Amino acid sequence: MPSRRHSMMELTPIHSIGSKSSVRRTQHEFWPLGEIDPKNSKFPCCIVWTPLPVVSWLAPFIGQVGICMEDGTTLDFSGSNFVNVNDFAFGSVARYLQLDREQCCFPPNLAGHTCMHGYKHAENGTAITWDDALQSSMRHFEHKSYNLFTCNCYSFVAYCLNRLCYRGSMQWNMIKVAALILFKGHWVDVLSVLRSFLPFVAVMCLGVVVVGWPFLVAMFSFSLLLIGWYILANYCLNNVLES
Repeated sequence: MPSRRHSMMELTPIHSIGSKSSVRRTQHEFWPLGEIDPKNSKFPCCIVWTPLPVVSWLAPFIGQVGICMEDGTTLDFSGSNFVNVNDFAFGSVARYLQLDREQCCFPPNLAGHTCMHGYKHAENGTAITWDDALQSSMRHFEHKSYNLFTCNCYSFVAYCLNRLCYRGSMQWNMIKVAALILFKGHWVDVLSVLRSFLPFVAVMCLGVVVVGWPFLVAMFSFSLLLIGWYILANYCLNNVLES
C-alpha cells in the first residue's frame, strides 16, 4: 500500500504539469503563414514601408508605414477617418519586417496574460488573434483625424503593436516604429533602394549646383527639426499626441 500511494503522488504532479503545458501549447498555436510575396503585395504579419513623394526626397528616413494581416493584406492609416485596406498608399512596398506572433500577448481572459501588463493591457484593449488586434485598431483609427505631426501612419502601427503587447511592451510610439523598420527592415529588391534614395541624391546635387553648400545645411537642419519634434512629442509632450 505505501508503494501505491507513493506512485499516485508521483503521477499527480506529472498530470498537472502536462495539463498546464497543454494549455500553454493551445494558447500559442497559430495558423501557418503564407510566404512573403512582393509581386502580389502579400507580407503576412509584417510592418511595411515605402517612400513618400517630396517628403522622402528631403528626408529619406521618412515614409509611409503600414502593418499587414495574417493573409498579407496591408493596412495603413493614410487620411482622416480612413485606413487603406490592401492598397498601400504612395506605391508598392519597398521595405518590410516580419514580426513574430509568439512575442505577442493574446489573453483569453484576464488571468491568461503572458505579458507583465495584465490590467493595463486589458484596460487599453486586448485581442485574441493577430487579425483581431489589427481590425480593432482599424476601427479605432476610422474615427481619427490625420495629422503629419501628431497622428499619422506611424501612430496607427504603434497602436497596433501596443494592442498586441508586442515583445511584452506597451510603450510603442512613432520613434520606436520608425527605428524598427529603419534598422531591421529588409529591402524588397534593388529597385526599392533606388526609388527610396535616388530622388534624395538628385535633389541634393541639384540644390548644391543651384544654391550651393547652404542648401545642404538647410536640408540637414530640416531633418534635425523633424527628428527633434518627433522625439520631443513622443517622450516629453505625450498629451499632444492622439492615441
